[in-house]
Amino acid sequence: MHSSYFQLLKSEFQSYNREKFFKDLLSGLTVAAVALPLAIAFGVSSGVDASAGLITAIIAGLIIGGLSGGFYQISGPTGAMAAILMSISATQGIQGVLLATFLAGIFLLFAGIFKLGMLTSFIPAPVITGFTSGIAIIIALGQIDNLFGTHSKGANALEKLHSYTTLGFAINWTAVTMGGIVILVMLLYPKRLAALLPSSLFVIIIATICMLLFHLPVGTVGTIPTTLISDHRLAVNQLSIASLQAVAVPAISIALLGMVESLLCGASAGRMANKSLDSNQELIAQGIGNLIIPFFGGIPATAAIARTSVAIKSGAQTRLAGMIHALVLFLSMMILAPVMSQIPMPALAGVLIVTAWRMNEWLTIKEFFTKHYWVSLTLFFLTMVSTVIFDLSIAIVIGIIGGSIFFLIKSAAITISLERIDWERMNLPENEKLTNWTVVYISGPLFFMSAEKLKQTLHQLTEHEGVIFSMRGVPHIDVTALAVFDEFQRQASMNGTSIIYTSLQPDVAHYMHHLWDQTESQQHKTVAHALHSLYQSDTPTVS
Repeated sequence: MHSSYFQLLKSEFQSYNREKFFKDLLSGLTVAAVALPLAIAFGVSSGVDASAGLITAIIAGLIIGGLSGGFYQISGPTGAMAAILMSISATQGIQGVLLATFLAGIFLLFAGIFKLGMLTSFIPAPVITGFTSGIAIIIALGQIDNLFGTHSKGANALEKLHSYTTLGFAINWTAVTMGGIVILVMLLYPKRLAALLPSSLFVIIIATICMLLFHLPVGTVGTIPTTLISDHRLAVNQLSIASLQAVAVPAISIALLGMVESLLCGASAGRMANKSLDSNQELIAQGIGNLIIPFFGGIPATAAIARTSVAIKSGAQTRLAGMIHALVLFLSMMILAPVMSQIPMPALAGVLIVTAWRMNEWLTIKEFFTKHYWVSLTLFFLTMVSTVIFDLSIAIVIGIIGGSIFFLIKSAAITISLERIDWERMNLPENEKLTNWTVVYISGPLFFMSAEKLKQTLHQLTEHEGVIFSMRGVPHIDVTALAVFDEFQRQASMNGTSIIYTSLQPDVAHYMHHLWDQTESQQHKTVAHALHSLYQSDTPTVS
């Protein structure tokens, strides 16, 4: 693992020069402009505070960015992670979030060491799309308080939403107006300007200036410490087996999301940068980063596709771009903390709502509908609803189980067709031609879910003089289907029915070998070899 990491570094910096450094510098500055408002917003929306988001972005940019499996990966707090942390902080408190982050770091580190980066390939694409949309809904619902200037109670977005029925809904129209304007400006923001100044940073600057000039009656971010070590950091003496056991389940959710989000980001960004991601090294980097971040007071970090794509598009050459972005964020926190503390919460709410909207994979969802991919749509909605009602880990399990069930149902669809033999095509002497023979063409895997259909078909053939099974289209067979053939063959033997298996795949032939009886008449062997030329069989066998 160490050798592969050093090989990555060698490849990146082999011909490094001043020109490439300036490209990294420009890319780092550009990514920092995008990351600054998002780090603050995700820190607040996670239930911790703005400084936690900034600390996470800085430490992740330095440590995870430096150890990453791809130079283009930019890690930090994300909206998806904030959605999970919202419920954890409500039930376990800030220390629970920090402990869960530390334990998730251990899980991710071991996942990388044991080369489990390929596990995400087992998650169906509609499931990933579904929980991304589910997380987007949670983020949007979680911003109702900030957008409307209200207060709710509950451990998750749905409970908070339900609490309005008992707590009332006293709207702060100043907050609504500000949040609405932010949303409109971000949606209508010209793309040519976004390359120079990201829309999220632009609206935050304007909203903060308005707050400083007019002292508007809305909530603000609050004090942002000018230190990388928060008062709410995790202490070594707080680590114990009992405390870690209490956060094991949320830690699994954090680790799963960190793995999925980081590797999917790497796969997408790798295509953009034309450099493949070392997925196991990426998991090691994420693990080490999330082990360290809680001791500074940060929240979980993952690779973020928005910031990563900005880094690539702005010309990042090496992992120095991500580390420079972290240093710029650190300087911003040291210098601009008094100003950032006046950022209005409705403006952050607007930024997060637009971010949630853009998180959805709209082109993929549209394709599901327009091409009538009903199975994909079912998995999409099943996972999305499960994510909102339960949590990510449960939603992923439900989605994978649902996908497996649909796959089994689809796999059970075999085709069986019967056809009388045309002896004129066989070119056999008249005395070797037989009567009442049928060819059974089978296509599809034969296993327990398709065995009943096979059994019903074979039941129709017991009165035939001979049956030929053409099985070139059968890739696999299990013991249940073998038992069906065995039962049919015993019945056929009692009725004097001859059976020929032809065009068998090697694996199928291996399992069916015990059904073959090579002591049949020479006439039937002659027929089998004639069938070999007719059906292009590699293994004509007679029973």
